[in-house]
Amino acid sequence: MIVWHGLCATSARKPNCRNPKENTMTNTLLLIEDEALLGKELSRHYTKAGWEVNLATTLQQARALLEQSHLDPLLILSDMNLPDGNALDLMEELKGKLPHSEWLLLTGYGSVQESVRALRLGAYEFIEKPCEMDRLDLVIASATRSALAQRRLFEQAELGYKKFSPKAFIGSSPSSQQVRDMLNRLTRVPFSAIVIGGETGTGKGLVARILHHGSKRGAGPLVELNCAALPRDLLESELFGHEAGAFTGATSRHRGLIEQADGGTLFLDEIGEMPPDLQAKLLKAIEDRKFRRLGSEREIKVDVQILAASHRDLELMVKEGTFRSDLYHRLCVFRLNLPPLREVKEDLNELVPLFVAEFNVKAGKQVKIIPENVWSDLRAYDWPGNVRELRNAVERCVLFAEGPVFSAEWLQLPRRKVERSHSEMIGDKNGLFIPLDGSMDLDDMDRYIIETTLGRHLGNVTGAARALGTTRETLRYRVRKYGLKES
Repeated sequence: MIVWHGLCATSARKPNCRNPKENTMTNTLLLIEDEALLGKELSRHYTKAGWEVNLATTLQQARALLEQSHLDPLLILSDMNLPDGNALDLMEELKGKLPHSEWLLLTGYGSVQESVRALRLGAYEFIEKPCEMDRLDLVIASATRSALAQRRLFEQAELGYKKFSPKAFIGSSPSSQQVRDMLNRLTRVPFSAIVIGGETGTGKGLVARILHHGSKRGAGPLVELNCAALPRDLLESELFGHEAGAFTGATSRHRGLIEQADGGTLFLDEIGEMPPDLQAKLLKAIEDRKFRRLGSEREIKVDVQILAASHRDLELMVKEGTFRSDLYHRLCVFRLNLPPLREVKEDLNELVPLFVAEFNVKAGKQVKIIPENVWSDLRAYDWPGNVRELRNAVERCVLFAEGPVFSAEWLQLPRRKVERSHSEMIGDKNGLFIPLDGSMDLDDMDRYIIETTLGRHLGNVTGAARALGTTRETLRYRVRKYGLKES
């Protein structure tokens, strides 16, 4: 049975509105309705459903609740025409002040112009009276999911900002302070692109997260891609996406990472390893702010901030012709170079205790004392793997600690004897020295072996392939992958 109260219909059935109390936060509904009977009925109904309902009968009362009482409702359910004005005027007045609230508008005198204006102002739904309560419950439930999703994104962005604020770049050295000051400035301006330089392990990934979460794009996605980790064809598909049937094996549509990063940030790590033809395609996408998926004729518009990082000297690569100058200059709106740890050893005083505390929590340890001989070893070493190598060494020592004292036993830092052996092996033309201390990843080792062998054979691929026990085709593929020169 349907019973009509004023301009809204209620059902005798139990409401199917989702209980908003399943979320941990208090869900508040601001109800703006001048008809007393309907306002009381809606207030009773949604209070019973678990909402904290605030009822206002005029725009002035609603404005007082929102501005003076600092009410932050999840939903605002309002009649359109009220004794002291139109609800759309209040909505326009408060635009931007309630970014995480959804508006639902009820009216018995709806017009096309008002509907268009309501949707343009961002109203979730424009509902004409009379309205069955079951339908209103469905709309309320849907709007609740939307508002809660927006708030979750906002909370995640806030957590990301707290975790990845510029203060997260630790160090008291002048170089580190300079980087931190630059990060503070960059997070306040809407830059389009930046090049982050520095050796492997200096914290380029951390800087990328600070720049994303500290900016206005922090609520948007942060999409990361290591350009050295994928072959050319797969890299293109990952970046730009593809349509079903675009190539053999493409059985369904795939949204590329540029498209996924729309409204947020795209972090291209090791961009120096990107093939030149893809560099040209990336440049066009950045310049035009639009691109096509592989196999598609439709252009997709995107708004993406680009963070590009490389442990290689991109400026030198431009001079050598292995990296496009136009792409480099488009990306290099700002350039931020991170210092290697050997140049900022005073930062060890902050970094080591920080890592000890982190791994104490993870491993349930109580390491508190760092002897002076440990500090001497830490300061005497040059840390070719930079902060990443330091972090690994501290983790190893904390995990194997048997008491509150940080032991030097598991630091496993190379001694002078090893350094002499290193020099001897560098002079040995029949072998190579590869450090197994975490300072080089597999790709770095692979590139170093190939580059050194090519140099010893004066760029001759055939001779280098023979020395490495592989085929010319395989070696040429890796030479192209790493942007090396051959004769």
